[in-house]
Amino acid sequence: MGERGVSEAPASSELLLQHVLGITRTRLLAVWSDPMDEDAFEKLWALLQRRVSGEPVQYIMGEAYFYGRRFEVDRSVLIPRPETELLVERMLLLGDGLWGAAGAPRVVDVGAGSGAIAVSVAAERPAWRVAATDISPEALETARRNAEAHGASIEFLLGDLLEPAAAAYGGAAPGDRSGDVGEGGGIDMLVSNPPYIRSADMPGLQVEVREFEPHLALDGGEDGLEPYRRLLAQMEAFGVWPRVVGFECGLGQARELAKLMRGTGRWPDVSIVEDYAGIERHVIAVRK
Repeated sequence: MGERGVSEAPASSELLLQHVLGITRTRLLAVWSDPMDEDAFEKLWALLQRRVSGEPVQYIMGEAYFYGRRFEVDRSVLIPRPETELLVERMLLLGDGLWGAAGAPRVVDVGAGSGAIAVSVAAERPAWRVAATDISPEALETARRNAEAHGASIEFLLGDLLEPAAAAYGGAAPGDRSGDVGEGGGIDMLVSNPPYIRSADMPGLQVEVREFEPHLALDGGEDGLEPYRRLLAQMEAFGVWPRVVGFECGLGQARELAKLMRGTGRWPDVSIVEDYAGIERHVIAVRK
């Protein structure tokens, strides 16, 4: 697979072998020299051909792990990334600090995809009121199944970015700016990992992403920041200004995104958080 330009070929092969045999890596090492029966070999060979074509191993197996939990994934949703776990962690810490152990803030995950963020938050804080929006009905169904698998109570809302949540939880009517500037419009915390790849960069993405992950969840417009501008415009239009907003963004985008958020004058505290690789990955805005 490596000769065909497929990334992490040895690791992918090992994962697929574990998947076919239904065993852990520890068990696989113990039986490494044992012969494989013909049926298992044929199944493995078919999966390896899919991997050689560039299909991500997570789609082939139909699962990915995020924040210690197994999530069903398919081509209707992005594969959850480890760096997004840091965003979940930060939102949990901020929610605990602002609302306390007995609090029940309303949290909205915009662009839920597989539900990795929303399910993780709801599973970690069962008392919190969690909702998730997505424009893709297929993605919402995947997220719903993941929520059910983990016993997470989430309200799923179909629609464009913040619009369905703003309609469900109040805020001003579009264009009505008469409300209190401090009002969250019924939404206390908003978290989102929206599309942020620059349109011009889409053709240069690695084959696993370019050919298999949903472009609807990848393409962020000319500079990759269009979804964030639209989200901020929707907050203005609907009078929804959550006390906490957590955004994930792409390489080189965090400072411009932070500038956009400071420009609204709604959050006194806007900070940038680096991911595991030292990349400025998350922008967190807080109104204490």
